Amino acid sequence: MSFADDKTFELWRGFMPRRGEIPNAVGTDLYSVQVYDGMDFDTFNPAMKFEKWAAIEVTDFSAIPDGMERITLPGGLYACFLHKGAASTEGPKTFRHIFGTWLPKSGYVLDNRPYFEVLGKKYKNEDPESEEDIWIPVKPKVSQ
Repeated sequence: MSFADDKTFELWRGFMPRRGEIPNAVGTDLYSVQVYDGMDFDTFNPAMKFEKWAAIEVTDFSAIPDGMERITLPGGLYACFLHKGAASTEGPKTFRHIFGTWLPKSGYVLDNRPYFEVLGKKYKNEDPESEEDIWIPVKPKVSQ
């Protein structure tokens, strides 16, 4: 998908009724994973394609239901942010703060690994009281 052609609703609408088919689930948290594969956010293009996954954590990949795939998140350093509020109205503010304020002032730069959100017990979709954790892959800035 792309930011201009956002199919998040369709992705989750297809995943949620089938999540119970996935064996070896760990907990009840849901994961929204984005793989940007080198997207340059400095020259942001809303039509640029990226992968988005609806996922749950499992102990192993011994049985993957038909029509589903596995994704493994590589280890590394992440900056974690608590987002409160509806994603559609408050999400842009949170991301502007992360990328426009926090990141430039930090000692870090973005790393080319998946980004993800953990949708845990306090996640309530578009509810103003909803909470989720946003994980941004980072690495230390190299001084020149």
